[in-house]
Amino acid sequence: MSQKKSHRARKSANNGLPEAHVQTPTVSEQDAREAVETLLRWAGEDPLREGLRDTPKRVVHAYRDWFSGYLSDPADYLRRTFEEVAGYDEMVVLRNIEFESHCEHHMAPIIGRAHVGYLPTNKVVGISKLARVVDGYARRFQVQEKLTAQIARCIDDVLKPRGVGVVIDAIHQCMTTRGVHKRGVSMITSKMLGDFREDARTRNEFLRFIDINGG
Repeated sequence: MSQKKSHRARKSANNGLPEAHVQTPTVSEQDAREAVETLLRWAGEDPLREGLRDTPKRVVHAYRDWFSGYLSDPADYLRRTFEEVAGYDEMVVLRNIEFESHCEHHMAPIIGRAHVGYLPTNKVVGISKLARVVDGYARRFQVQEKLTAQIARCIDDVLKPRGVGVVIDAIHQCMTTRGVHKRGVSMITSKMLGDFREDARTRNEFLRFIDINGG
């Protein structure tokens, strides 16, 4: 089958929509609870015993909290800005933003800290909004590299600053509690845009400010 015919076949199977635009079927809370029960039975447990009777409900509620990032657009947090800053145009840095995420490969927790900086043009944003952007993307299934880039791109797209820097230092429990079982290991990723990428002095100033080695 030619590539053109194959594409038409995929669209036909998806009611005329390209694959990228097909919506995920809605899953009810009851469906989710039953899935947890299935996992408990698969692990060798009895979901009806006293200690586990309410576990499916608790797990579903926990997942709604852990993955609440799917219910929001992190860019919305940055759209309320302030321009009365007396001409301030130096670096703004928020360091040690603690976050919890989950590895999309094993659904295991990722626990870490994000450091965010930007060089404003003519407006700044409330610092709590930077932390909310981190949480908005962290509360989804993630890989750390993608998370780092998403945060930086969001700030760059909405605030239009002269530069953005994001550094994340995190521990992955898919590595510490399974597989190679290596504890005390953290992963560091960075994304630099604009002046942070092009100007070594700006980048070094940001890295000095966050001082990730000093915690």
